Amino acid sequence: MTDKKTLFIDGKEVEFTDEPNLLEVIRKAGMNVPTFCYRPDLTSFGACRMCVVEVEGRGIQSSCTMPPEAGLKIHLNTEKTRRIRKTVLELLLANHDRKCLTCEKSGDCELQRYAEEYGIKEIRYAEKEEFLPVDDSSPAIVRDPNKCILCGACVRACSEYQGHSVLGFANRGSKTLVQPMNGRPLGQVDCINCGQCVAVCPTGALSIKSYIDDVWARITNPSMKVVAHMAPSVRVALGEMFGLKPGENVIGKMNAALRRIGFDMVFDTNFAADLTILEEATEFLGRLKSGENLPLFTSCCPGWVKYVETMHPDMTKHLSSCKSPMSMQSAVLVDLLPKALGVERKDLTIVSIMPCTGKKFEALRSELSHNNMQDTDFVLTTKELGKMIKSAGIDFASLEPEEADSPYGEYTGAGTIFGASGGVAEAAVRTAYEYATGEPLQDVDIKPLRGTSNRCRDVELDLKGTKLVVRVVSTLKEAEKSLKEIKEGKAQFALLEVMACPGGCINGGGQPRSCDDTTVKAKRAEGLYKEDKELKVRKSHLNESIQKLYSDYLEKPNSHKAHELLHTVYFDRFQNSYRDVK
Repeated sequence: MTDKKTLFIDGKEVEFTDEPNLLEVIRKAGMNVPTFCYRPDLTSFGACRMCVVEVEGRGIQSSCTMPPEAGLKIHLNTEKTRRIRKTVLELLLANHDRKCLTCEKSGDCELQRYAEEYGIKEIRYAEKEEFLPVDDSSPAIVRDPNKCILCGACVRACSEYQGHSVLGFANRGSKTLVQPMNGRPLGQVDCINCGQCVAVCPTGALSIKSYIDDVWARITNPSMKVVAHMAPSVRVALGEMFGLKPGENVIGKMNAALRRIGFDMVFDTNFAADLTILEEATEFLGRLKSGENLPLFTSCCPGWVKYVETMHPDMTKHLSSCKSPMSMQSAVLVDLLPKALGVERKDLTIVSIMPCTGKKFEALRSELSHNNMQDTDFVLTTKELGKMIKSAGIDFASLEPEEADSPYGEYTGAGTIFGASGGVAEAAVRTAYEYATGEPLQDVDIKPLRGTSNRCRDVELDLKGTKLVVRVVSTLKEAEKSLKEIKEGKAQFALLEVMACPGGCINGGGQPRSCDDTTVKAKRAEGLYKEDKELKVRKSHLNESIQKLYSDYLEKPNSHKAHELLHTVYFDRFQNSYRDVK
């Protein structure tokens, strides 16, 4: 048995184990110190100096970079540490665009919060006089360099999650700034729009490009029918914006809130998740039979799709031709609702509510349109919907749950688990097994495919004598390793599920802030699996509304009509990448 390791924090003896730094030990003990640059899932950087503590015999130390040692005596709030933190805040504010009331992150800004907590009333240093232009060239993300505090969190997120390094430090000294490669606008580099940079940014330097005002304009237009549909992971995160616990399923309250805001009809993207499985499972079994273009890549994640198009265009043939659930749902609604409601397409607005900033880019893809109109008119993130609910004066927590509209709001458990890493693969296997064997799958809980911390999982499955390996990865840095295996002829897996965000859509760039709490992803995933467990039907192909859609309209999975409406094409984006800039 090893000896217990302890240190002292403000006189209190605290035990530690394998914590990587003093800051994690402090947090484990139920205490905290402020920080801008530290994120538990990223490497320690020690840039902001807000997390300083005083260590007896060692002086002032950065708690996010100093490893714990037995016997250390640490003081969190000495006169010196508080003076340093206040000075850091004053310097940051002096060099900051302080138009807080109109900032997209007002109320959710760490600089704003710490300035209040530390009682910053006056700033002794000269205010910044020259301001750089705001970059809104991206369809998903707005970059305001005047609000950047150089914490480097976005740079590390881009590099360590996606292996992409779209953002980096430029210049030296007082001229230092964070910018895209070669100083180009964000919309003109190889950004995949995942929004993880926004998720870790402590200020308004990076924010979600908002379409709230556009949606309100449609809702308040009496001649317009406005329809919403929402992704699975929104329901286990939205409640956090109203004081509810992470993972609490608020789908019923969300349906009610959307109707009170003024949406005419409310559907559920889980319906199209089930539809995706029927199309994708059929496509997968066809490829297994022919042996062509294996492994099959899932195509639900817009960041992953754009990454393949841009960085590995020779591998687009591996992508499933299925549209994402969002785009399938919108395509079905655009095709069938105008006639059902007696309106013209121009008088119908389709709003998708997603956990993902990348969906804003996906909605603009030219191939996802009918008659020169995009199938999805607007994409709102979870956070944008939360803001709309608040501005409408709705007491969200007290709302009585309501059901979505039928038939495009009905779904199975397989549809709801799409929001967690491994969920698409698990849902596909539930259906593919029964399609391939003609026998019912008795145990639908394929738990080895699940997980929010392990970013790569290989699971061998047995389709009644046919063995195949399914691989699940999250983050594109991890996906790149799998692509290398395929190109080297070493890949043993037949199906590759990729989600760009760590842990999947539950941790998308449009979700409420979770980067400081590593347990949030798991709680959100648990919320989805809980709903899956509670639903009567848990296999996509048993969704009666989906069955009726096929019998009345689509004929069968992968039919000619299904391909016209539910499948898509991909492009070689390499020629438009930053590499062509000399």
